[in-house]
Amino acid sequence: MIAIGVDDHAYIEQFGYMDKNNTLLALSALGQETRLDVFRLLVRAGEGGMLAGEIGTELQVRQNTMSTNLSILHQAGLVQNKREGRAIRYFADMDGMRGLLGFLMEDCCGGQPEQCQPVISAIACAR
Repeated sequence: MIAIGVDDHAYIEQFGYMDKNNTLLALSALGQETRLDVFRLLVRAGEGGMLAGEIGTELQVRQNTMSTNLSILHQAGLVQNKREGRAIRYFADMDGMRGLLGFLMEDCCGGQPEQCQPVISAIACAR
C-alpha cells in the first residue's frame, strides 16, 4: 500500500493535482462500495462533517469495519479528521478530490489539454 503523507498534500497545494501513485491509492480507496458511500456521505455533510459513529449508523456498518474504511480513505487523502474529546469527526477532503480530478483530466481533450485548461484550473483552484 502506498501511504500519502504531508509532502503529498503540499504537492497537491503547489501543482493542483496528485501524482500517479497517490491517484492510484485514491482510486483504490474509492473502488470499494462502503468507502465510496462514506465519501459521498461526507461530501453531502459538507463543512460540518460527521462523527465516525454517525457515519456507521447512517450506513449500517459496524464500528470496527467503519474505522478501517475511514483509515483507508484518510491515507488516500480523501478525508480529514478532527478529534472531539473521545470521538473523531470526519470531513471530505475536497483538496484531495480536486487533486484527483486534476490528475485525471490533465491529459484530456484529444491531446489538446489547453482546451480543458479552464476546467482543470477551476477544479484545482476552487478552494
